[in-house]
Amino acid sequence: MTYLADSDPTCTRNRGCIELFINAHAKDLGGFSVRRLLPSPDRRMVGPFIFFDHMGPAEFPPGQGIQVRPHPHIGLATVTYLFEGEILHRDSLGFVQPIQAGAVNLMTAGRGIVHSERAGSDLQIASRLHGIQSWMALPGEHEEIAPDFTHYPAMDLPEFETDGATVRVIIGEAFGHRSPVKAYSPMLYLECRMPAGSRLTLPENYDERAVYVVSGSVNIEGQPLAAGVMGVACEGRSVTLDASAESRVMVIGGAPVGDRHIWWNFVSSSKDRIERAKADWQGNRFGKVPGETEFIPLPSP
Repeated sequence: MTYLADSDPTCTRNRGCIELFINAHAKDLGGFSVRRLLPSPDRRMVGPFIFFDHMGPAEFPPGQGIQVRPHPHIGLATVTYLFEGEILHRDSLGFVQPIQAGAVNLMTAGRGIVHSERAGSDLQIASRLHGIQSWMALPGEHEEIAPDFTHYPAMDLPEFETDGATVRVIIGEAFGHRSPVKAYSPMLYLECRMPAGSRLTLPENYDERAVYVVSGSVNIEGQPLAAGVMGVACEGRSVTLDASAESRVMVIGGAPVGDRHIWWNFVSSSKDRIERAKADWQGNRFGKVPGETEFIPLPSP
């Protein structure tokens, strides 16, 4: 996806194990809505996670779906994690891969990649699309690595039950289970499905952690966390979720990678590098996506 980083959600601070609540800021992308959590004015990143959007759920009639034209990235890795629907990924490395519910397509931009995201095989039928778009900033030693793409089928991700909750480890390690998805720095990414009345204590071996409620509602130390809200945990504090309704919760976290600048689709520790990426896109010096003839122009300053 391609968005300018202009989010302005309302953030509130709290005492206890959650230091900050971030309310999603809705954006209409023309028949398709997203709720943006990161970056926010009071919290730019959680671990390496620098961008976090909740997409949909959106319903499309036959013949309609998302059509995100080719656009560039640098300095980050992306994961589009779907609960429903399908997106067809194409990139300048020549990969063509459907993104389907529960699977992971890890796209590493490094020094530069171009990709498009189009409606998938369900284009000709009534369809739904629902998921999370996240970007992870690459650590300094990897910011300029060669671009890469790896597909991980849903069956390859660990899924298990603990304390009544069903947990999938998308990236990282939790509760004795490790994801095969490559991590460029210590990070955690979980999907947790919690029946009403279940309880889950989050892993504590990550410097920074945040909880986002996709649906339902959970309580943390008696503080309700409703759908569309992200709670950023205090470092070093134990965090236990109590589901007050059937809930789907995403957990992100990891070690900080340092300050990063973000402009449009570009992430870097250097403002000069972002300016060079702007010039390269305007000058047609990024790669081409085979089979694509369109592209998204550089936004106006």
